[in-house]
Amino acid sequence: MRPQIAVGLDVGTTKVFAAAAELNSRGINILGTGMAPSKGLKKGMIVNIDATVDAITKAVKDAESSSGIRIRSVSVSISGTHIKAFDSSGAVGVRDKEVTPADVARAVDSAKAVYIPLDREVLHVVPTGFILDGQEGITDPVGMCGVRLESRVHIVTGAVSAVQNLLNCCEKAGLGVADIVCEPFASAHCILTKEEKESGAVLVDMGGGTTGIAFYKDNGLRYTSVLGIGGNHLTNDIAVGLRVSAAEAERIKKKSGAAFAGLVPAGEEMTVAQPGGQERSLPGKYIAEIMQPRCEEMLEMVREEIKKSSAYETAVCGVVLTGGTSLLRGIDRMAESVLGLPVRTGSPANLQGRKALIESPLNAAAAGLIAYAFESSACGITALDDFGGVFGRMLDRIKELVGYKDYLNLITKKEGGVLCLKSKK
Repeated sequence: MRPQIAVGLDVGTTKVFAAAAELNSRGINILGTGMAPSKGLKKGMIVNIDATVDAITKAVKDAESSSGIRIRSVSVSISGTHIKAFDSSGAVGVRDKEVTPADVARAVDSAKAVYIPLDREVLHVVPTGFILDGQEGITDPVGMCGVRLESRVHIVTGAVSAVQNLLNCCEKAGLGVADIVCEPFASAHCILTKEEKESGAVLVDMGGGTTGIAFYKDNGLRYTSVLGIGGNHLTNDIAVGLRVSAAEAERIKKKSGAAFAGLVPAGEEMTVAQPGGQERSLPGKYIAEIMQPRCEEMLEMVREEIKKSSAYETAVCGVVLTGGTSLLRGIDRMAESVLGLPVRTGSPANLQGRKALIESPLNAAAAGLIAYAFESSACGITALDDFGGVFGRMLDRIKELVGYKDYLNLITKKEGGVLCLKSKK
């Protein structure tokens, strides 16, 4: 039997990270990874197509060299403040006495039948629960007896232009797109435990240009949001405060940064390289004093999103931080103080093989994309045209440009048994 292979491509503001993995009897086996600096995005949005294509190409080539496989299709992440989500519900009559999978599908389709503006595209439709003849709290109604089945879903949408730009970059890099996944939703697949998803937890994915938030309760996605603030804002504050280059500010942040000054010993100092080659020594507390207001601002914005999600009443397991900025010294302690909830830092888990290449909060999105790809593949694959939306329109455009025969070759392209098609949510 041919091994099932998936590739996650995290297109972020500071880096593009590609990871290839196979699914075997023991779980997800990491085969190889590749990374390239990202200079074509700002706050999660593509602002330079060529720079983004170059970064994607380099990261994928490095992943091919590392893993020894040829990568033709990827599951890619999307982020940015254009990501919006809302809840919807629908109801259908049960055709037979017992609920069948077809009844569940019809109920979900009914909940999806809502107005979506022309400039928005549905990324995910996530069932959050079912009601059968007034009985709430049902997660899987198949086989139950009833007459009226109601479904509740969480719908995540993105800007059509952002989705199209991401697709264009992948296509220019010679890649097919198996799926486009909202970044915090992807990260949750490898960071949150089953208990946290069931009891209630808020994932906060702190990236370079954005901070993604996903609230889970009763094993369902309840709230999704993306803030336009991240680690790059801390880097910029250091660069302005110390009058150094962005590269030097990033080095300082990683080596000596802290969320608040109380963490830095009184005698700690660091060397700062000034433009022109000169160096000077500064107290470590000075760096933390520059960063502290921005860290507080970031966490206060997260607190407001948690309030909107009503997670304070139901998030029993508190907050899980991940992403590169979650590695900042003391950010977890500050988060507990500002958010008023238990906080832990999460890394990708349940990985095999070369897991050291990806087992860091910095690479949570890529690991989550792989986990999501295998989960979607196990649940069945459907063609883009069946799902509709921008993906269907993009394929119509491809058919016009390359011809129907080449279009058929495109959609049946395989990478380790995973079709290059968008899976139905």
